[in-house]
Amino acid sequence: MPVPAHLLEQLPLLASLPQVTLAHLAHHTSAKLFAKREVVLQKGAEGIALCFLLDGRLQAVDFTMDGREVGLNFVNPGDYFGDIPVIDGQPQPVFVTAVARSQVLFVPRDLVRPILFASARVAESLTTSLALRLRQTSSQRRILGMTNPVQRVCAQLELLLVTAPDGRVWVRNAPTHQELAIMVNASRETVTRVFQLLQSRGIVERNGNDLRVDNAGFVRDVAAGRVQPDR
Repeated sequence: MPVPAHLLEQLPLLASLPQVTLAHLAHHTSAKLFAKREVVLQKGAEGIALCFLLDGRLQAVDFTMDGREVGLNFVNPGDYFGDIPVIDGQPQPVFVTAVARSQVLFVPRDLVRPILFASARVAESLTTSLALRLRQTSSQRRILGMTNPVQRVCAQLELLLVTAPDGRVWVRNAPTHQELAIMVNASRETVTRVFQLLQSRGIVERNGNDLRVDNAGFVRDVAAGRVQPDR
């Protein structure tokens, strides 16, 4: 069933396209709901669509040779994913799973791929996003090389920090301890102990789905190895 064109207008990657193009894409776009922990994209699958997250939260994951789950990055509302196989025609490189109930739009590859390269603004946005993900991957590898679990958790939190207009620092829609654990190659129990340490020192405080960071400097210092907190 086609989706309303206004849904595509709200997506940053496609917002600059002409109305007639958006209407055409919307007519062929499908929407699907995914339950928490449901697989949205299978690793190795053919890339038949460019995907957009309307609401919810997703996580790209893979597995090591010994079967350990490794979290790679999160997908938030408005973000697109599944773009690598759309661009290069190769299989989907990682799994994408829902970490909350999520709604996803699927725009057929054969329709959207020519548009991605025909529009200079869309192509620039696409390549900028790819460059950002390469930088995030580099940061993730650096984090995994850290031996101190407190440092790994703080380094991961540092990547998620956002500063509000009032100057307060937050991690919006903060990942669960399990989601963080697979990002930093640690057990959930280890991540929980790290958060207990940070909360006991007044560094972070849970606020609904968000995490308020009252001492971002401490988080950054630990991440950089300038401070060695208790394990």
